[in-house]
This record gives sequence, C-alpha cells and structure tokens, in this order.
Amino acid sequence: MFKKRTWRYLFIGFAWAVSLGGLVVLMGFIGVKKSEVVCKDVKIYIPGSQYFIDREEIDYILGIQSHAIIGRRMDDINIHELEAKLKSNPFIEFAKIYADMDGIINVEISQRQPILRIMNRFDQDFYVDQHGFKLPLSGNFTARVLVANGYIDELFANHVDTLHTSLAMQLFKTADYIRKDSLWDAQIAQLYVNKDHEIELVPRVGNNRILIGDADSLDSKFHNLLIFYKKALPLVGWDTYKVINIKYANQVIGVRNENIKKDSLKSNMMAGDSAKIKKDTSLIQN
Repeated sequence: MFKKRTWRYLFIGFAWAVSLGGLVVLMGFIGVKKSEVVCKDVKIYIPGSQYFIDREEIDYILGIQSHAIIGRRMDDINIHELEAKLKSNPFIEFAKIYADMDGIINVEISQRQPILRIMNRFDQDFYVDQHGFKLPLSGNFTARVLVANGYIDELFANHVDTLHTSLAMQLFKTADYIRKDSLWDAQIAQLYVNKDHEIELVPRVGNNRILIGDADSLDSKFHNLLIFYKKALPLVGWDTYKVINIKYANQVIGVRNENIKKDSLKSNMMAGDSAKIKKDTSLIQN
C-alpha cells in the first residue's frame, strides 16, 4: 500500500514537471516568434457620428505616415507610449491599442461628446462634453449642440478642464436635461444668460423667451411650461408674450408684447391630476 502511494506521488510530480517544462518551451517559442513579427498594418476604429478627430490625424499622432510603425518589429513598438499620445488629444476620451500575432496593430478610440457650446462675455468659444469637461473647438467638425451666450464669466484655458463657476454648471445641467428629452431638444434652440445672471431659453417656435432663472427644479419648471403651451398659447397665440417666466414654483407669468403688462397665469398642481392653468385677474405694471 505504501509503495503504491509513493509511485502515485512520483507520477503526479513527474506529470507536473513535464507540463511545466512544456509550458516554458511553448512560452519561449512564442517569445521567439513574437520578436520576429513586424508590424504589417494599423487598423483604426472610431465609432460614433461625430468626427472631431479623423483617420489622418490619428495617422499623424502615431507616426504612420512617416513609417514610424509599419515595418518595425513589434518588440520595438511601445504600445503604452502610443496610447498616451492619443489620450493627450483633447477630443479623445478613451484610447486602447493592442497587437496580434499577425503583425496587426488595432487602435480603438472613443471621442468626447459635446452637449453644449459656450460663448462667454470675453469672446471665448468652447464646448462642454457630456461629463462636464470643457473642450476647444475643432477645425474638422462642428457639433450641432445647444449654444449658450450672454453674461457668462466661465473662462477657457484652451485645454480639457472642469467647469469652475456655478453659472456654467447650471448651464450644463440645463443643457443635459434638454438633450435627454426629445420634446424640449426639438423645441429649445439656445440658452441665454441675461444681465441678472439668470438663464433664458430661446425656443425654435415663436419670438418669446422663456425665463427659468436657474437649473433647480427643472422637472417642475418644464412641466409647467408644457401645460402653458398646451392650454394657454393656443388661446392667445404664440407671439402674444415676449417673456414666459417659469422660474417660480407652480406659476407661469406671461409678459405681453404690447402695453408692457404682465398677465399672471398660475397652474394649480393637483396630486394625481393634470395641472390646470387659470388666469390671474390682477395686472402687474413694470
């Protein structure tokens, strides 16, 4: 019995030794083969419909046009260094480079997605992406996003950076809310910051402006605005009011184009029921 156990342990140990030796030989063979492989081609993948950075610019960053990669041994190509070069581009959010045994280098790139373009009061012009980072404009592509202008103090240092002012963060929050709602994304054309540093919306239909003040309680404000659109404007016309003020809770105030009078239209928010707008009989003079 003891001899059988001894032989069993010896057999298991021998099997492990053979397996380990085979693995070492295989890894050595792979290493030798890899050192002989040269780069034959570079394949670049840029998903999405926005092209702030194109294939030609990627070629330039990686040195493809100058033959810095193709034709070189794979062991002599620093993949991590190439990734770092790509990530330094302000329009690239993510970059991954990997090579296969056939001598093909694959490059996967994810571009930043702007949702807002800000024109500040210092004549600086820049994008804000979906994560709230500031980006420069591109000579290759112009993104069709909401534009914000007016009394905006947010500065831009011409590199990827976070938003620093409260007002810029409010603009970003508002733009992000609008783009995620198909109705308001189609209806709102522009954001404007007035001299009181309040946010106004410029709609595509009508000649009025929509005063929201700040980005607090956006769900409630846009809900009130929708009710106003459905119940009030069809009765009086789209151009009756030059300003539609929705910055107050549960209230919509229309400032008329003529006579400079304000008709206060309040919406009663009833739980479980659609809101009803009723006209206030008092006129407030400017």
